[in-house]
Amino acid sequence: MSTIYNFNAGPAILPASVLERAQHELRDYQRCGMSILEMSHRSPEYEAINAEAAERLKRLLGVGNEYHVLFLQGGASLQFAMLPLNFLPPGASADYLITGAWAEKAYEEALRVGQAREAASTAANGYRSVPSQADIALDPHAAYVHITSNETIQGIQWHTWPDVGDRPLVADMSSDILSRPLETQRFALIYAGAQKNLGPAGVTVVVIRDSFLQSASSNLPTMLRYATHVKNRSLYNTPPVFAVYMVNLVLGWIEEQGGLAAIAERNQRKAATLYQVIDTSGGFYRGHAERDHRSLMNVTFRLPDEALEKRFVTEASARGMVGLAGHRSVGGIRASIYNAMDQEGCDALAEFMIDFMRRNG
Repeated sequence: MSTIYNFNAGPAILPASVLERAQHELRDYQRCGMSILEMSHRSPEYEAINAEAAERLKRLLGVGNEYHVLFLQGGASLQFAMLPLNFLPPGASADYLITGAWAEKAYEEALRVGQAREAASTAANGYRSVPSQADIALDPHAAYVHITSNETIQGIQWHTWPDVGDRPLVADMSSDILSRPLETQRFALIYAGAQKNLGPAGVTVVVIRDSFLQSASSNLPTMLRYATHVKNRSLYNTPPVFAVYMVNLVLGWIEEQGGLAAIAERNQRKAATLYQVIDTSGGFYRGHAERDHRSLMNVTFRLPDEALEKRFVTEASARGMVGLAGHRSVGGIRASIYNAMDQEGCDALAEFMIDFMRRNG
């Protein structure tokens, strides 16, 4: 099998060792005589996987029993609605910090449920940065404050968390969860679709502080209540068994790499490799995000014209580098370099970028 460097934004690259282990265990999981895909979610084998994944995630995040870990379905898009349904009571309001396409979607969905405020937005500068603290106007009585920690489409990332006082801070971390050490205690709730840094598509991780959970509405359909899933340890209905199994393997892989501090160092080095080429290209490559707000997960940039961008994507693909076309809404180039992308892949892309510029600049 030839080497392919997978720069897709999601579903995204997974660690090779994780895929190999899943392949090895696929037909016969731990000598049970059947595949994990066939097992009951009530079996002791799956319940052990579910519990181990939750404990591994808590360990990596540095939290204990004051937080609950849930494995849900519906993607982050369901969380856009499930969050306000649980925590935005009638007469209250929630604050949203709008930093890109995904933050917009979360805000728009909250407006369908109740009162939501745009407490800050960087739309005016084309979503090239996150708002400064001075530009954030918070409601002193906000039910919660919502941020999107990393915007995959625009390639911007929060590197310093906003000060929200004693208001509950909530984050969509779908595209950068476990990519760096996290002050988890600052957050009342974190949610993340798994298909970028945690595993395959099909499961969404929610990490929720118990004290925040106590304020959730109980007047909701059973499946839309976080309390239902906490009480049943994510086993109220049939969970996405194989996806959770894969998340557990990826969490184990992160621990083997040295945890979040080691992963962060690796990610910073990878991103620096690509941003260095952009910054020294004399304007041939133009990064979208302002330097202080650049994503370490999604490197977004433009070339002098769209024809060159199409040629760039075509030639890169021919060299085994796939998934580099920017999101259809903005165009350009996007290299997604999540945890499982290794330095070798970033070096290969950087070398191609330099060669392409030499031939077309």
